[in-house]
Amino acid sequence: MSSSVVRGKGQITIPSEIRKAAHLEEGDPVEIEIVEEGILLRPQKVIDATQAWFWQPGWQAGEREAAADLAVGRSRVSESSEAFLSSLEE
Repeated sequence: MSSSVVRGKGQITIPSEIRKAAHLEEGDPVEIEIVEEGILLRPQKVIDATQAWFWQPGWQAGEREAAADLAVGRSRVSESSEAFLSSLEE
C-alpha cells in the first residue's frame, strides 16, 4: 500500500509504482469519485479523434488476425505497386 500527503490546492502525488501500473502520464485526465470505501481514481485515457478508428473492436480484431498471419508466414512482399496490383488479380 502507498500513501501520499494532500498539498496546497488539494494536490496529491500518486506514487510512481501506482502511476506505472495504471499507465498514467503527466497530463492524463483522472475521474474522481466518492465511493463507500473512500475515494476512487479512474484513469481516463483520451484517444485522439483522428485515431479513434484504430481502437474500434472490429479494427483491433483485424490487427490481431494480420499479426497471426504474419507470425505463421501467410504474407507476400511485392517488389512494386504494379506487382502488388497484379497479385490481387490472381
